[in-house]
Amino acid sequence: MTTSPTTTDTPGGGEMDLHRYDRFDVARIRQADLMADADVAARARRVVAARRWARRAERATRRAARASAAVR
Repeated sequence: MTTSPTTTDTPGGGEMDLHRYDRFDVARIRQADLMADADVAARARRVVAARRWARRAERATRRAARASAAVR
């Protein structure tokens, strides 16, 4: 049996389309890359939010200190 460069014999006797599996591999790799990018973006958003909340807490601390000093 002669096979074309895009197919190969499988142990079950059928032919397997290598291009189809290559596309699945490429899609899986692309999906993994997108997920990694999404994880990085989510981490960056959490860092930005944490810094924003830290600044807000610092301002609240200063306001409380000024209010406490004004009451004395």
